[in-house]
Order: sequence, then C-alpha cells, then structure tokens
Amino acid sequence: MGSLVSIIFIIFFPLMFSISLASSSSIYENFLKCATNYSSESISELVYTPQDSSFSSILNSTIHNLRLLSSKNPKPLFILTPTHESHIQAAIICSKQYNLQIRVRSGGHDYEGLSYLSNALFLIIDLRNLRSIDVNMEDETAWVQAGATIGEVYYRIAEKSSIHGFPAGICHSVGIGGMLSGGGKGTMVRKYGLACDNVMDARIVDVNGRILDRKSMGEDLFWAIRGGGAASFGVIISWQIRLVPVPPTVTVFTVNRTLEQGATKLVHKWQHITDKLHEDLFIAIMVHVLGGERRTIQASFNSLFLGSSKELLPLMENSFPELGLEAKDCIEMSWINSTLYFDGYSNGESPFNFLMNKTSQSKIFFKAKSDFVKEPISETGLERLWKLLILEGEGAFMEMDPLGGKMSEIPESETPFPHRAGNLYSIQYRVMWEEAEGGIRATKKQIKWMRKLHKYMTPYVSNSPRAAYLNHRDLDLGRNKYGNTSYSKATVWGRKYFKNNFKRLALVKGKVDPDNFFWDEQSIPPLALTE
Repeated sequence: MGSLVSIIFIIFFPLMFSISLASSSSIYENFLKCATNYSSESISELVYTPQDSSFSSILNSTIHNLRLLSSKNPKPLFILTPTHESHIQAAIICSKQYNLQIRVRSGGHDYEGLSYLSNALFLIIDLRNLRSIDVNMEDETAWVQAGATIGEVYYRIAEKSSIHGFPAGICHSVGIGGMLSGGGKGTMVRKYGLACDNVMDARIVDVNGRILDRKSMGEDLFWAIRGGGAASFGVIISWQIRLVPVPPTVTVFTVNRTLEQGATKLVHKWQHITDKLHEDLFIAIMVHVLGGERRTIQASFNSLFLGSSKELLPLMENSFPELGLEAKDCIEMSWINSTLYFDGYSNGESPFNFLMNKTSQSKIFFKAKSDFVKEPISETGLERLWKLLILEGEGAFMEMDPLGGKMSEIPESETPFPHRAGNLYSIQYRVMWEEAEGGIRATKKQIKWMRKLHKYMTPYVSNSPRAAYLNHRDLDLGRNKYGNTSYSKATVWGRKYFKNNFKRLALVKGKVDPDNFFWDEQSIPPLALTE
C-alpha cells in the first residue's frame, strides 16, 4: 500500500505543482496587464515573482522577527515595489478584480507578520521606494512618505533645524507608515503625546482606488487611521506631521541597579512617581536577567530630559532622590544625538549611515506581548516576578515606559489609541532566542514561556478589558476568520487594543470598506450603523 501511495505521489505531485505554477503565472499575467492599464507609470519592472532571483532577498530584507521567516510560511504570489501613487491605485483595483489579498509593508517590524503573511492568495505592496521627506520649516511640518523610517525622518528634520524634533519611537529602522497608524510611543510621549497625536494630514488610497486627503476622506476616516491600524481602511501613501520644539541641549542618563543594589525598592518607588514627574522628564526601566554564577535581576533606568543636567539634577533630587543620580551619570547632547543614544548607537559609526540605514536592525527570534498598569505593583509582587524571571526567563526582558504628562490630558476618544489618563505606565515583554538553541522546539518553548509570564501578570495590570498596544501586535489575543469576520467575535481582541473606540472603528470600516477587502487576522471588521 505504501509503495502505491509513493507511485501516485511521484506521478501526480509534479502535475499538481505545474498546475499551481501555471495558475500563478496566469494570475500574474492578468494582474500585470490590468495594472498596466490602470497605472500612469510603467509598473512591470517593479513586480517580483518567486521566479525572480531577487524575490527572496526583497521579501526577507526587512523582516526582523526570524520566527516569521520559516520556509513553511506562505509566500506572496508577487511583490510590488511602487514608485508612484498610481501603482498602488492599480494594485488595489486589480487585486479586487482577481480576488487577491493585499498586504502592505513599510518597515517590516510587524510583530506577527500581518504585513507580509497570509493563508490566502496575496501580494505584498512593499513601500521601500516611497520614502521621500519634505521638511517645511516655515509652518513646522513635514510630509513623509509611508516607506520612510523613523531614523530617516529624524535625520531630515535635524538637517533643517537643531531645535525641532518629532515624538516617535527609539528604533530607527521602524517604518513611519505602520508606526503612525498604530500610535507611536517614544521618549517625548509625556511632553507631546504619541506620534499619531502629531499628524496633521494624510494621503490614502481607498478601496475604490481613489487618493484622498484629510478634507476629502472626512474626519471619521482621518480619526481612524491615526492609531486604529490604517491597513484596515486603505493604503497610506504619506503623512503630514507636526514638528515639535526641542531645546538645543538635552540630557540623557542610564543608571543600572541589581537586586543587591536595591532594584526592587527603586522600581517600586518609580511606579508611584513616574506619571507625575515634570513632563520634560522621561524615565523608562529595562528589566532583564544577569547571568553568571549567581543570576540576578538588573533594572536599567533610561532617561531623556529636555533640558540641561544643571536643571535635571534638582528635579531628580526632589522627585526621585533614591536613585542617587549624580552629575557624572548625565550626558548632555543635541536631541538628534539622543535618538542615537536610545537606539544603541556605536560611536564608531556615521550618524548618517546609522539613521538612514533601513535594514541595519539585527534580526532575532522573538515573541512579544504588552500591558498597561493602573496601580503600582507591590514590592512582594515585584519580588515574585523577579523570581519567575530568574528561574525561567532565559532571553526575556521587560520594558516599562512611563505615561502621564500630556498623555493624561488627551481624551481617550481623541484618537483610536485609548490608553491615556489613569495609566501609570506600559509594559512590553519580549523573549528572544537563537535558532541554534533547539529550532522549532525552542520556539515552542519560548512562546509557551511568554504566555506563562503574561498570565502571571494578570492580577497586576489593567482589566475589563486587559489592555494591549496595537504596535505590539499579539495574535494570542484573538484573530478574525477569513471570509467570516464577525464584529462581536472580534471584540474579544479589539477592545483590548481600542477599548470603547473599537465600535467607532468598525462603523468607519463599514462606511469605507463594507465588503472587507482590506482584511487580515486582526483587521477592523465592518459594522453597519443599523447593527
């Protein structure tokens, strides 16, 4: 019987494979013919199929989570790298015509790969060529194409001004398109809010292939794309951002403390003051396990202060004297150099090369989750957490980012991102590992561990719902079923990201994309006003 099965497989598998290739080839040819008709610019040389030698390198180039680079993961039929707005318009129109899904990728830092993975027939629109940045110092704004990175935006602002910046994240190779559509937390969040709070306008290609700006899309859609996940509503071409003033000199510091040096009491105190500090002062904590003969916890207090060390030291002495900050711990620099500092810049590198390199971020295997904290965790709770990390948390770390300041002044309904007043800080959990450490078995083990840590934290974090941050995407929270996206079922994960804003997002989706063309496992489901 086994030999008969083998013979059948040998005979029919090549035939099925050739049929599959023929079908893919036919779809590609039809799509390309259609796209050529709808695009005002040549498009054929911008489309890559698996038969092209550069297909794999383009596909993998900006994927930063090696967990999502498995050969078993589904691949797109082809990748489009548009250089003109009409290429995106054509791709949407023709994808609808041939029943193809679209995935849109700007930076590739998507934690769960929803911008480049799908189990349906799909293509990727990779925005790597749409990365122009036009800084206008007269009105203190900039138009930024969605394929630009945070580092590129920072650098182009600094070229024009030493006293302007933008309140985005610390990882320079993150794409600005995805970051803004999910929120965008950075070291100036307490002074100026999220990155998406500082968006003035946008250009989007909608489901009908129309290019809309803020005026033509209307305030409901403009509200939705700033923090609600723009990929649910269309393809962002560019954003207009508001530049913010920064002083000529800022101060940074990193103070490391282990358990033996009183880390537990310091973290406990930090929780009580971090949201109440002066809005110019941002102090985050990185928690990880130190190895060696006797494993311990190290808490690294990382800070940006929008001012001089002379101004900072009295503030710290008044608000957080327990940390013991001294003048020798403080480093004064320009704001642009502070962005290098927080992203692990090495002094031997050119700042230009560092910030303008889209793919320099290291590739690692990881799984991440997020939380928001409303009440300080007790010292006993922290001690139990440290014990869990020391015993089992190999490769794990926690990033605790302060809120308060400007974030407490902006209403929950101002943008889809609702985690504002009442939250002391946010947490990002990550566990990282090497492929050589056990392959698939290691991946399963580490994901299981991350879920255990997340479950352990349940009593200490927000509830009803337990909140999460969209830019730290987590499919463990729930996922849509392809072809049957239920609003009621999607609320299981949707309210964790958006709380009461989820229904408004679904109503906007019902207006602008009622047939749910822009679908993925955690896209906003369409909801009719009558439902």
